[in-house]
Parts: sequence; structure tokens; C-alpha cells
Amino acid sequence: MDQTHASSPLAGAVHDLATEVVLALRNGDHLATVCGAAGIDEENRTGIAAARVIGADLLLPSVLYGRHPHPGDVAVLDRAVREFPPKPDAPAATAWSHWHMISTLQRFAPPPPGATGPGTAAGTGTGTGTGTGMTGTYAEPDAAWLENAPWQSFTHQLSVLAPLAVPAAPSAVQRAAADRTVDLARGFVRAVRRRDWLQAAGAGRWLAAIGGEPATLGLERGLDFVELMGGHDPRVTLHVRAARLMAEARAR
Repeated sequence: MDQTHASSPLAGAVHDLATEVVLALRNGDHLATVCGAAGIDEENRTGIAAARVIGADLLLPSVLYGRHPHPGDVAVLDRAVREFPPKPDAPAATAWSHWHMISTLQRFAPPPPGATGPGTAAGTGTGTGTGTGMTGTYAEPDAAWLENAPWQSFTHQLSVLAPLAVPAAPSAVQRAAADRTVDLARGFVRAVRRRDWLQAAGAGRWLAAIGGEPATLGLERGLDFVELMGGHDPRVTLHVRAARLMAEARAR
């Protein structure tokens, strides 16, 4: 672990997980284990909390390359869903992140017969997570709050929800992003000017995922600059790498 980024055990675990996701995105390994390479298993409490921070991006290499994830990574993400369900008063972004984690798990492990939507984790009171053997539903959270949000706030919220910016994962958040590409582009530029590299990378990832950004934006070169300046944070590199892979796929 790079101790310069490990201000706390949790921060260090997040750094290590994000780094391993980036490495898997670069080499496209079929069953490369992100969690195992970071020294994390489903019994590691700090590692499970870090997986909750990384969210569904823990399985991003499998999503983007269309390959089966390592069972150990699936187990860690499933444990994170069960251990850290959103509280009733949790921010909307937290609920959306939780929903997407469940949806991603079920993308690789379909729910049992009779389940009609993403299951929630045990302990939420609304159903089950994948692999628990129970059925239930976890409805898509509300996204109406995004429709009239100022473009600055809209960009901030979308950057927090950057893991939702993946192909073949329709959601109300994705539709809101597609309807407000100009606002996202403005937010991307603002984040770069403010040197908020993580927000810029998240906004750029959304723009690469949905397309339709203004031609004058220069997204590709903008992402290169974001990675150059903010690449010490592997979460920035993760979003930039994801953006490039999605842009390349859309261009084919």
C-alpha cells in the first residue's frame, strides 16, 4: 500500500481497491481478483466498508469487458450490500448507489424465480441481496430531485453516482444525464477550473457513457488533462479509464 494515501485504514483500503480496479481495466483479465489482489476478503470489515465506497465499480472490469467476475469479488460486494444498507434518512445518492450495487450483482447472478426486481440486502426490511436465498424487490429510488437541480449541483451529484455510468444499465439517473448533457459539460469545465479532479473525472465518465456532449468541449483531451493532474488518486484514473473504454466502444 502507498502509505502517502493511507490517512486511515479505510482510506488505504479504498485506495488499494480502486488501484486494483484500474489494473484490471487496463489488462482486461478474465478472472483477475480485485479484492484478493488488495488483500481483502468478505471477512475483512475495513475491506467491506471500502467496497461500499467503491460500490458497483468493484465489478466494473467484468461489466465493461463482458466477462464473469471473480467469485471472491462478488462475495465481497454482496457482503457490502448486506452490511451497509442505506438508512431511511440516507441521501438520495446513497440509495441510488445501493440500488446499483444490487442491480450489478444480479446482472451476474440473476434473482431467484418470482423476484421482480433488484433485491435488497437482509436487514433493510424490504427483501434480499443476491446469494441470500430470499426473494424481494428494491425499487428504483426517486430521481425527480435531479430534474431541476442547478447545473453545479447536478454535476456534483452525477459525479458521486459515476458508477451508474455504464453501458446497458438504464436508470432514471442515466436518463437525467442524457437530458442534460450541456449542463454536465459545463460542470466538467467548472470542475477542471476548480481543480476538482474527482468530480471532473466523474462528469467526464458520464459524458463518455451517454455521448452527445458539445463538440467544442474537447472531452478526450480534457480527460487526458484530468488524469495527468489528478492521477495520484486511483479513483480519478478509474473514471477516466472507464470513460475511454466506453468512448472506444461507442466509436466502433
